[in-house]
Amino acid sequence: MGQEDVQSYFNKIGRNDLQIMEFPLSSATVELAAIAVGAPPAQIAKTLTIHLKDKDIIVVMSGSHRISNQKFKQHFHCKAKFMTIEEAMATTGHPVGGVCPFGLKTPIEIYLDQSLGDFEYVYPAGGSANTAVKVLTEELPQLTGGTWIDVCE
Repeated sequence: MGQEDVQSYFNKIGRNDLQIMEFPLSSATVELAAIAVGAPPAQIAKTLTIHLKDKDIIVVMSGSHRISNQKFKQHFHCKAKFMTIEEAMATTGHPVGGVCPFGLKTPIEIYLDQSLGDFEYVYPAGGSANTAVKVLTEELPQLTGGTWIDVCE
């Protein structure tokens, strides 16, 4: 699971050009990932797993931003309730620190926050706590099936 699922997903969609970067040290936090890839924290695409009233979703956003409770509630009509470590692993197949919008264990709706739009490339995790993938921001909707939203401060 994890990194292998992400690579299989890239192969399945014909995107063998997307390379999972593997690091000798952890890249499980925004700060560690920024150091590992040599980019500012804002360019790290953090992936949040969230329970809504009737479904689970993923929100991918800039590593330097936070969810705005007001914007989130306006968009989804409820407060964000984050999954536990165990729930995130069971839902995505990726361990916390490696959760990304690729190669997911179960189908889940993906939302891409506009905070990512400041960058040509962003770096989501690659399915494990010491990986990342360099992705063109404009390709995120096609790669993930995600929808652009604005829920960050």
